[in-house]
Amino acid sequence: MKLFSRLAAASLCVAVAFPVWAQQERVIRFGHLNNTDHPVSFGVKRFSELLATKSGGKMKVQEFPANQLGNEQQQQSALQGGVQQMYSPATTSLAGIVKEFGVVDFPFAVSTFDQADALLDGPLGKALIDKLPEKGLVSLGYWDLGFRNVTNSKHPINKPEDLAGLKIRVIPNPVFLDTFKAFKANPVPMPFAELYGALESKAVDGQENPFAVILSNKFYEVQKFVSATNHVYAANIILVSKKFWDTLTPAEQKWMQEAANESRSYQRQVSRAAAQKSVGELQAKGAQFNVVSPAEQTRMRQIAQPVIEKFAAQYDPALVKLYNSELARIRK
Repeated sequence: MKLFSRLAAASLCVAVAFPVWAQQERVIRFGHLNNTDHPVSFGVKRFSELLATKSGGKMKVQEFPANQLGNEQQQQSALQGGVQQMYSPATTSLAGIVKEFGVVDFPFAVSTFDQADALLDGPLGKALIDKLPEKGLVSLGYWDLGFRNVTNSKHPINKPEDLAGLKIRVIPNPVFLDTFKAFKANPVPMPFAELYGALESKAVDGQENPFAVILSNKFYEVQKFVSATNHVYAANIILVSKKFWDTLTPAEQKWMQEAANESRSYQRQVSRAAAQKSVGELQAKGAQFNVVSPAEQTRMRQIAQPVIEKFAAQYDPALVKLYNSELARIRK
């Protein structure tokens, strides 16, 4: 009887210890479009370190930078199918499955980083994130990509008229297409992975991206003119496959969310410092840099206003109302 009691007690100890002892190792394939010297990659690395610490080494992140797991659409599909676990694209690429993400791309909506953070970290950013699970995706928040600026091989962009007739590669997104059509440019939707070759072959005259992306991808080799248009603020979003997320324990989900939250301020800080530094480095590489004046930016904003009104009319009215109220709040 005593032997049976001891065996029962031992079995109970094993049963109690089992969940911790047997927690399976998780290998997370985390893809993105940027090179390893880009701030998005630094964010992935910090997230990986934090998650490893929180999970006692049980949750490991494998980074796949520079389109290694495919272009924007391919990686998004891989997440939805559960083949890939994580991905961090620009929010712009989500407009194809949740069209309301287009509000983030409305031109000249925010003019400072503080405004951008307040918009995305507040009720609007959450409302957009809440629309993703039904599309097979879960988001852990937003990272910085930066204000987007135009480069081209023809001439500086000092005013909206300078964009007329230029073939500009844009993200395959309706808001971007219509914005550049409003400036009388010829926007060409194209996956990011194909962009350098298109610029080199002169299939397109120019493109628009944050300074750190322009530098990291060596667009200065095939683009002479870099113009600070600051026409839209771009954010990256941290995405998780819902199929993968649903296999995680509550503790694992908590660790991932905490790691994302804690990596956010670091990534934004690194990204914004890199953007500032990139301008000087681009000039040192031979790029001709100019800043669009506030007066001409105001003109560009006025030209783009009908685009904002057109798309706002197509989106969920409750979300558009929230967007407008949040803009009013953050601009105070």
